[in-house]
Amino acid sequence: MFNPRDAGLASYNPFFDHERSLSVPTRFNPLKGAIPAPCEPAPVLSEPAPAYAEARARFSARRLAPAAILVAGIALFFAFGLHHHFSFDTLRQNRAELLAFVTDSWLLAGFLFLLVYAATTAFSLPWCSLLTLASGFLFGPVVGTVLAVIGATAGAFLLFTIAKSALGDPLRARAQRSLKSGALQRIEAGFQANALSYLLFLRLAPIFPFFIVNLLPAFLGVRPRTYLAGTFFGIIPGTFVFCLVGSGLGNIFERGEEFSLENVLSAEMLAGLVALALLSMIPVAYKFWRKRAA
Repeated sequence: MFNPRDAGLASYNPFFDHERSLSVPTRFNPLKGAIPAPCEPAPVLSEPAPAYAEARARFSARRLAPAAILVAGIALFFAFGLHHHFSFDTLRQNRAELLAFVTDSWLLAGFLFLLVYAATTAFSLPWCSLLTLASGFLFGPVVGTVLAVIGATAGAFLLFTIAKSALGDPLRARAQRSLKSGALQRIEAGFQANALSYLLFLRLAPIFPFFIVNLLPAFLGVRPRTYLAGTFFGIIPGTFVFCLVGSGLGNIFERGEEFSLENVLSAEMLAGLVALALLSMIPVAYKFWRKRAA
């Protein structure tokens, strides 16, 4: 019979080893007695990561920095009196120099016009209509429409991106926590289900302020691709009308007549744009009819 003392284990205590075996897995070695069996380390439990939506919904200095830059830019624009240069009188007084610059450096003039139009739209300055008329006057109705549409779309998309990242996600998350029964989710779902049709309607109908239509989709979770398509195609008809009127400003300036933005949209043109806006809602009406008929 094996005796632990014969193996040199004078301090062997079977009772102690028995107690240890109850708490720690052991294996018996005839020379060393009962030794703990190797076991895998216990998994380290970490704190659960915050939900992605909650992480996106937090205000931070980095998130608000682009919006702060926009606000500072608007303040500096008015502080330096630059708004005094955006008028029909300025266009009338400098029309010869502007037309000569476009004739001599067409590409540069077009590029600078795109930058000015995009910045005006992004900063939500109230002179987009004037710039659209000036585009038709300087570049003609077709090229002027192309430049104005590209500049307006670029500026609107920049504003949409800043508003969505800086304010849209945090405000939506807070509104969802405040509203009961998922009211905001139902509004968003209804708008997103027909986002392109609604955007086309808002863009085509010349009764909604341009900067509000630029911002509203950012708070309703509209996808960037849908926003781009709705903005680009939705502003083409109205932009062409303004550029067509702007192409005739030369004759008005020569005769010394007064001109105002109220004279741009006649009743017939306004009715045509509203009719196009209503046509864009046909898919929404069709879906509603199919749902009621089912």
